[in-house]
Amino acid sequence: LLVQLVFCGVPFGAWMRGVVIGLLTALLAVGMALVYRANRVLNFAQADLGFIPAALSVGIIVFSGLPYLLGLAAGLGASIVLGALVELAIVRRFARSPRLVLTVATIGITQLLAVFAILIPRLWDENAASQRIPPPFDWKLTIGSFILNANDFIAMIVAPLAMLVVVLFLTRTRIGTAVRAAAERSERASLLGIPVGGLSTIVWMLAAFLSFLALFLRAGILGVPLGNALSISTLVQALAALVIGRLRNLGTIAVAAVALGILEYGVAWNAESPLLVAPFVGAAVMAALLMQRRGSTRLDQDTTASWRLADEVRDLDPAVARLPLVRLLRYGTYALVPIGLVIIPLVLRSDQVIKITAIAIFAIIGLSLVVLTGWAGQISLGQVALVAIGAAVSAKLTLEWNVDLTLALLAGGAVGALAAFLVGLPALRLRGLYLAVTTLVFAMSVISWLLNDRFFSWVPGNKRIERPPLFGRIDVETPTRFYVYTLVVLAISMMAVRGIRRSRTGRAILALRDNEKGAQAYSLSATKVKLTAFTISGTLAGVAGGLFSHLNHSFDLQSYGVGKSLDVFTASVVGGLGSMFGAVLGAVYLRGTEWFVTAEGWRFLSSAAGVLLVLLVVPGGLGALVIKIRDQLAMLIARRADRSKESK
Repeated sequence: LLVQLVFCGVPFGAWMRGVVIGLLTALLAVGMALVYRANRVLNFAQADLGFIPAALSVGIIVFSGLPYLLGLAAGLGASIVLGALVELAIVRRFARSPRLVLTVATIGITQLLAVFAILIPRLWDENAASQRIPPPFDWKLTIGSFILNANDFIAMIVAPLAMLVVVLFLTRTRIGTAVRAAAERSERASLLGIPVGGLSTIVWMLAAFLSFLALFLRAGILGVPLGNALSISTLVQALAALVIGRLRNLGTIAVAAVALGILEYGVAWNAESPLLVAPFVGAAVMAALLMQRRGSTRLDQDTTASWRLADEVRDLDPAVARLPLVRLLRYGTYALVPIGLVIIPLVLRSDQVIKITAIAIFAIIGLSLVVLTGWAGQISLGQVALVAIGAAVSAKLTLEWNVDLTLALLAGGAVGALAAFLVGLPALRLRGLYLAVTTLVFAMSVISWLLNDRFFSWVPGNKRIERPPLFGRIDVETPTRFYVYTLVVLAISMMAVRGIRRSRTGRAILALRDNEKGAQAYSLSATKVKLTAFTISGTLAGVAGGLFSHLNHSFDLQSYGVGKSLDVFTASVVGGLGSMFGAVLGAVYLRGTEWFVTAEGWRFLSSAAGVLLVLLVVPGGLGALVIKIRDQLAMLIARRADRSKESK
């Protein structure tokens, strides 16, 4: 607030509008806090929980012309029912899954709910996009050039009142006390006879109720949102308020959300470009997080642990692995992969070869997340920002200075490593969800400001980027040649990651993830180990960015948006962050189904809803499914070998 008042002054009317918008964000942030306390999950579907009932209310009030209160009551009832259905049908299926898996599942829930919300207005043969709910009564307040109407007045009264009701419910009722107890220790609460599952349903009903109120009030002020109910900037503000309030202090979360809303409105009012909002808000969020004391309570430790993924893929028993048929299957699989890669450019069209090359590049990005999240346990929701930095630097070197492509990739990797190192510095104090929000804010700032050619002239922009011959001799301009070059880089990256995993550095990274205090007792430096993981991850991401910009012959910021970071994160979790082949599997699944599945009935598999379906069937991801099949085959072969020995 001080920054806004001193550097981004606005008229009092604009300041009041910022307060109103901040209150709506506060409703979302408090709902996210409730879900996090109940399920230890980052709920990306929070806004969309209220999208369907808000669309229903708009239809009743605007299209049917029925009373305001009737539409409000119908939406409230629908939101409560919807929250219960989502928890019972989807969320409860992931009760024992890693929290990262459930987080990705909420992204799928978001898309699923958004589709149904768009279909609701068709009941009236209408389109609810940008429709505004008319004020239920005449009231206007003119402040300078700003006019606040009854909808603004209702928001200023209803939003704080709704949050106060939630707080009183949690603190003054027996059910609320049970919800807080289950949030602190769900297993112990179950042993004491508290119905944890039923309480989780109540929490999701409350979250849907708050989400509906936020969107319903927004529809009266700004109109019904287009597409998804929650924009990336609003998401970041809600997440920032959530972590500033340490995930559980609802009062602090609400006040922080309002303050961030005022700051955003003030920056947008004064700045020449709305793109400057992200770095200003990002700096404020970073300062607020770094000024917090590091949590040492049991709940803080549980919060960190809940965001650590499952264990790595274990090797087969040596006796089983030595069986002839098992060895034949293993080496046969190793042989089939290169044979398939050789056949691809021979049977596919050039545009399809380019897409396969892109899948290999996304596999390298997945490897960077395996190191950072799978091994080090550090959550990154802005990994594509590091990719964008590497892409911009590599493109600049080949475009302006005609540097060799391989050297340009190494330079991109070095700059990516430096950027990751700087992002990793807050990781010395921040963990789990705190760091995830930091990386998300970093990604927004990089894409909207740091790599935008409107602010910095060195950024390549939309200029065509040529691929110079390797070492001045080997041409890689054709799709097939660049495909082979990318596969070589992927193979080198996988060998490097494998070597690191088997080294002391890899063992130290995993030891620090599993037991930081125990690792420090054995003289491991948490600072060095964490920053090493960030640096390795940034190097891989930067190299992948250099490949990607040269694959597309351009540097387009639209290819590196925050949504792409969430896509990469989703693909890595679906493939399996516990192993290298999981990163490859995730890239193959998400991009392969998007680009190569042509049947209309199956194209949804590449969407977030398709990812949700896969996780419902295989909660551990595709990598876990492959390992399960491997173990089953090995078990059958071992049993057959035992029976053969007994018969002899």
